[in-house]
Amino acid sequence: MNLVDVEKALYLGDYVIEISFNDGFKQTINFKSFLFSSHHPDVVKYHNEDLFKQFSITDGDLEWNDYELCFPIADLYENTNIEINDPNAV
Repeated sequence: MNLVDVEKALYLGDYVIEISFNDGFKQTINFKSFLFSSHHPDVVKYHNEDLFKQFSITDGDLEWNDYELCFPIADLYENTNIEINDPNAV
């Protein structure tokens, strides 16, 4: 089985990132509802959009601040467990 990695990530604004994977697939994910529905201090700090924009790609992972915040590749690829469809979440 081939491993899929994040190859490129482009911040589009308002907590939305377009992610390109090494197999050519692209996924656009809105992280806002996830971030603002969490009460965990390591997530809440990323309500600061300037801090949120400081993500990096490390060893094929999209991560923030030395893996303080990171999402499983499968969740990014399928856009599962990230976008929350709760209108009261934001």
